[in-house]
Amino acid sequence: MEKVILGKTGLEVSKNGFGALPIQRISKADAVYLLQKAFYNGINYFDTARAYTDSEEKIGAAFEYTRDKIIISTKTAAQTGEDMWKDLEESLRKMKTDYIDIYQFHNPAFCPKPGDESGLYDAALEAKKQGKIRHIGITNHRIAVAKEAIESGLYETLQFPFSYLAADADLEIVEETKKAGMGFIAMKGLSGGLIHNSAAAYAYMAQPQFDHVAPIWGVQRESELDEFLSYQECPPRLDDDLLQIIKEDRKQLSGDFCRGCGYCMPCPAGIEINNCARMSLMLRRAPQSGWLSEEWQEKMKKIENCLHCGQCMKKCPYGLNTPELLARNYEDYKTFLK
Repeated sequence: MEKVILGKTGLEVSKNGFGALPIQRISKADAVYLLQKAFYNGINYFDTARAYTDSEEKIGAAFEYTRDKIIISTKTAAQTGEDMWKDLEESLRKMKTDYIDIYQFHNPAFCPKPGDESGLYDAALEAKKQGKIRHIGITNHRIAVAKEAIESGLYETLQFPFSYLAADADLEIVEETKKAGMGFIAMKGLSGGLIHNSAAAYAYMAQPQFDHVAPIWGVQRESELDEFLSYQECPPRLDDDLLQIIKEDRKQLSGDFCRGCGYCMPCPAGIEINNCARMSLMLRRAPQSGWLSEEWQEKMKKIENCLHCGQCMKKCPYGLNTPELLARNYEDYKTFLK
């Protein structure tokens, strides 16, 4: 299996990291089975978050007796040092462990630093001193915050969206982390479900210039896990066929589009923005029947009730004009119903 050293942490993780957000959607028994199957087939890195409902609890159930053989990263969305401590203690309890390998600030709108008003970084330093966390990381979707985190020298890892749909600014972030000796954890390697060819996604990130990149793949079904496990035995490489797939996807998905990250939610008008704002793409890249159901017609119809309050635009880490995207997708959606 291909391995990645996460920068100055010195942690060696499998190139196939297990993204544990999706396991909150399945039963505890099914989640434990998937997690343990991943571990027994060579995956040693598991990423979760306090915000992922019962994901941490399921990790604790799966690895209580093999904790020292795996690497766990989790996240806190706390805005104060006091709340960070509460999150940390809860994470430790849920995962049945006395330490966390990488503790990450979860997509903050600013870069926490020692002595700032939030007290977040100071709390993390104290937790590290006490041995409750071993490395301090940060996750983000914002270019500006990611750059500030790299330049600060305060963080050992950065978790950031990265796939073969990356823009030049994203690639610059990847390169800068390498220069800074930071571990780069790639989230959304399948761009929130818009990339369908996982072999192409894997092969892209397996290129030599990305040897410090550790992708985490969101896994919910055994078939998905098996797909990524198969790449350990026979890693896909960027041949002409995969390069053509990447070329076509880049052509179709260039420009402004919703990545489905969900940071714009909740919507005061009840619109499921993270899916409705990219409906046109989903209709063309997935079986249409599911998206044209009565349930989804009702969800899309809620776009008519958009308040144009601007909250979604303020919270969008990609700076999208979300109301405009919603309106455009709704008009397109209606053409499929005729």
